[in-house]
Amino acid sequence: MQPGPDRVRHRPRWARLAALMACLVAGPGLAATAVLGDFADILPNLPAEARVLLQQRAAQWMNWSAGERDAFAVRLKDWEALPAADRGGQRERYAAWRALTPAERTDVQAAMQRYAALPSDEQQALHREFEALDRSQQRGWLLGPLLGADYAVLQPLLAQLPPEEHRAMLQVLRTMAPQQRADLSVLVRRTPPHERAQLRRELQATAPINRDDWLRTRLAR
Repeated sequence: MQPGPDRVRHRPRWARLAALMACLVAGPGLAATAVLGDFADILPNLPAEARVLLQQRAAQWMNWSAGERDAFAVRLKDWEALPAADRGGQRERYAAWRALTPAERTDVQAAMQRYAALPSDEQQALHREFEALDRSQQRGWLLGPLLGADYAVLQPLLAQLPPEEHRAMLQVLRTMAPQQRADLSVLVRRTPPHERAQLRRELQATAPINRDDWLRTRLAR
């Protein structure tokens, strides 16, 4: 089937848009080029968050010295040489890091310092312990120290969560007290899989001040 005339006419624009979005992943070097020339007419059509990020990376690139730009070019070449699975894993970890609260980032950095101070045999033992976890639990720790510890019991609630609801649900869970998350985990286990979407909707619709009452009422059913 041949593409219609409208699709043919707009294809170059969308090709450029795709290239521009790739710059958000590649880093500030490409982003600086993207802000100039051809791409200027596309910027207003980007989501606000993507547009701001792109412009920030462009400004960063323009402020770098020639040596810093050369060093970035080397890092970019190393990045492009990685297998696709490794690049995907690093993107996932970076996105998870950005989603953490400032307090959680501080906790993670402190944990990294404690780990670095351990003798090598203890580091290796911890590494083996982590590698022994199943893939789901390993990925659960990407949610940070608060939710990572509770991920095993909350995973059934998150397993079928639509991607567009993911951030909002994690924000709710992060604002809950540890005992509230413990009570929620009991409730999740009691809730049949086909009713968990309704449970998520009720949780998100419940104001923080009313969560204790909601949990008690739900658990008493």
